[in-house]
Order: sequence, then structure tokens, then C-alpha cells
Amino acid sequence: MIIIMKPNASAEAVSRVKHLIESNGLTAHLSEGTEVTIVGVVGDKTKLQGANIEMMDGVDKIVAVTESYKVVNKKFHPEDSVITVGNAKIGPGHLTMMAGPCAIENHDMLLETAYAVKKAGAQFLRGGAYKPRTSPYAFQGLEEEGLQYMKEAREATGLNVVCEVTSLRALETAVKYVDMIQIGARNMQNFELLKEAGKAGIPVLLKRGLCATIDEWLNAAEYIASEGNPSIVLCERGIRTYETATRNTLDISAIPVIRSKSHLPIIVDPSHATGVRAYIEPISKAALAVGADGLIVEVHPCPSCALSDGPQSLTFEQFEQLTEQLQPYAKLSGRVFNE
Repeated sequence: MIIIMKPNASAEAVSRVKHLIESNGLTAHLSEGTEVTIVGVVGDKTKLQGANIEMMDGVDKIVAVTESYKVVNKKFHPEDSVITVGNAKIGPGHLTMMAGPCAIENHDMLLETAYAVKKAGAQFLRGGAYKPRTSPYAFQGLEEEGLQYMKEAREATGLNVVCEVTSLRALETAVKYVDMIQIGARNMQNFELLKEAGKAGIPVLLKRGLCATIDEWLNAAEYIASEGNPSIVLCERGIRTYETATRNTLDISAIPVIRSKSHLPIIVDPSHATGVRAYIEPISKAALAVGADGLIVEVHPCPSCALSDGPQSLTFEQFEQLTEQLQPYAKLSGRVFNE
């Protein structure tokens, strides 16, 4: 449940409500807005029976929260969150561009890509050091060697770097090198990994699972947030349907739905959603039009030579053209591009 304080409620009144909740073994989450303060209650609410909270000084009303996710729920935190990662902000008012290769193949390729996407306007370099592939014989990534290249690229260009982790071992290694970790679609419901990501204290990019509902996705985010890590960015990357014309089917409606259900930022991955580079531009424009906070796009110096996902990767020139074409869409949606 959530406790909505009166607009003129004093700090002492809020403190008394918080103390009552915590003294009964529950957790209180404060959301201080410009007009009112909301106190979210997590735990067994039956312990508060007979407490008469609604009669306490400064309390306006109590509202039940029926969804199983609490901390990431917009009812708990009505104002949209802006997540800070390194020198970038992700959320309302900002347009975040993440770009880079699906897989880190070698040192020179990654550095070349980093300079190119930086020049085109990206704030993040994305790159896979750990690759969960459908076939066990496919390229699995350079692991820590790749992470070292990511760190070097950050130092050379000033870009923030984000990399997917696939296990606790990978997580423990990646936090030493990157600014943000990614939990991929295949691991969205790897609950032990989610909990460890929450404990790691590093921003998390959480992709939607191949067949996950929006509520399942938000519950996955709750696993991270409930461990004390509120710095979560959601990523819609398409879901599996009967359609075969594209790699996945981008659920464009997920963006406004998330906006209504959660305060977390949401970005879109048009590369994995479509699997076809020709569709990335229109999908990117559509994503911004319905309220996405940014994009994560696969870019490679020579897509035809890529060890992973070449058909959905943009060339440097194509990525630069994309960022130029997105400028007016960013302005129309009230977002600052490349800042």
C-alpha cells in the first residue's frame, strides 16, 4: 500500500509515519514530490492492522497497491525517474543513444567504432564481451579481454560503456570495467542474477524477455530494485510472435504502457527488434514518437564481416545519418539530444 501525505505535512509527520512502518518490521520508501510526499509500504501489511495510520497527523489517505511490483511502481513514485550513468542522464528531457557492435571482436575494431559513434552523437558505447548464443559453437565473446578494451575505449573517448553479463562471475568481473551492466532477454528471469545485480550497486539496463509480459518484466526489475539498486533502465527489444518478416516483433505499445505503470526510463532496441538494418530508421522514429527515452543500436565498421548480427548492424555512415534524422523527433518530444 501507499500512504499519501497532505500537501502541508511536516517533515516530523512524515518521520512519524516512517517510524511506525519500520517499527513493525516493514520497509518504507519515501517519494518526495513537488507537492506531496508518498510513503510506500513493502511487507506484510497485516502487521499494521489497528495502527489507524489514516488518523495520524499529516496523512491524507491510504491507497492499496494491487500489483506485485512495488518499488518500480508509479504509484510509489509518481514522478518519472532520471537515471545518471557516468556523465549521461537517461529519462525525461534527454535522448540517450547507445551504439556499438553486438560482439567485441578485437581491440582495433572496438576503438574504431567508439570514435565513430562518439562523433555521430552517441553517449554510450555498447559491446558484447559475454555472448549468450543459440548455438554452443557460435562465437561466445572475449570475456575479460573484451571488457579491458571497453575500459580503454571509455578512457580514449569519454563515452560511457555498457556490456551484457550472463552469470555471477561475469557480473563480478564487469563491474570493474564498465559504467552500466545489461541483463539480456534470455536472463530477464534469471532471478539469482537479478538479485546480484541489485546488490552490485551499478546501473542496470534490463531487456524484456523474448516471451515476457509487461508485468513479468516489471517484476524482474523489482528483483533488482528490492536489493537496493534503483538505477534501472528498461529496454524493449521485441517479443516472439508468429510473424517471421522480422527477427522479433517490436511491441511499440509497451512504451506508453510502461509510462503508465512505472517511473523507470525505457529505451528501445530497434536492431534486435527487426534484425534488418533497413527497418532501424523507421522503428527508431516511431519509438521516439511514442515516448522512448533513447535507443540502443548495433553499429559495426564492416557489418558483412561481423562475427555476430551483421544483417542488423549499421555502418558508421548509416548511424551518423540516423542520428541526424532523429534530431527533429527529439525536439518534438521535448528531449535534448546529445547532452
